[in-house]
Amino acid sequence: MEQRTLSACTRTLPRSLRTLPSHAIPRHFPSNIQHTSPRPATRQPTHLFPHPHPQSQSQPRYRCLHTSPTPAYASAPPKSRDRGPKSKEDTQTDFSELDVLRNTAPPATGIDACTSDGFALNNNMRISGSGILLVGGEVFRWRPWVRDGRAEGGVGIGSVDGQMSGRLRNGKGQWEVDEGAWGVLELVWPKPDLLIIGTGPSVLPLSPSMRRYLNGLGVRLEIQDTRNAAAQFNLLATERGVGQVAAALVPIGWREG
Repeated sequence: MEQRTLSACTRTLPRSLRTLPSHAIPRHFPSNIQHTSPRPATRQPTHLFPHPHPQSQSQPRYRCLHTSPTPAYASAPPKSRDRGPKSKEDTQTDFSELDVLRNTAPPATGIDACTSDGFALNNNMRISGSGILLVGGEVFRWRPWVRDGRAEGGVGIGSVDGQMSGRLRNGKGQWEVDEGAWGVLELVWPKPDLLIIGTGPSVLPLSPSMRRYLNGLGVRLEIQDTRNAAAQFNLLATERGVGQVAAALVPIGWREG
């Protein structure tokens, strides 16, 4: 057996490759193959902003997360409030017909106006120089600032320069009067279901002892400033009747001191 040296084999190998016909190369094998070494995968850093300002790179940036869509196509406000000509259709809504109390007469003891030193009622009665207590359709002059052992016009009670003044607050700033000021509620029967208290020009919290006393009479309480208390009394007295709703109001010109 003939043995060939390694150098002879390497010399004949290029000649055999050159003599290989072109049709022997598979068509699916690309002829322009370039063997390259795999490049390491590099990951570009992601920036929150594509072009951050050079001076603010060291400062942390925050982005707000909104779950609601941005109103990019928000409509402009109307240029005029004119709604056009009045409709002549039979189906148009008359809001006055929706008032369920339009045929109900307001109570005679309803409050028509609040003045600095008193009240004007629907029955053309004018009360000045004191508060009012409205119970069972009756009107009572009410001076809760009058204390036992002091006459009207003394220290802390009465009127100063035409302005209502006195003391209706305790040491904690809570609204508190003597129990004798509620003597009418102890005598009247049946008692009202709700008592609306107007504490003057501003609303004040009721003292716990006063609240316990009035709740012990079986009366619920509503504490407001005098203006809102008068408006609420007019509404509830018209709706439920003067026997169910009572009011105790201090004039809006009341001055503590």
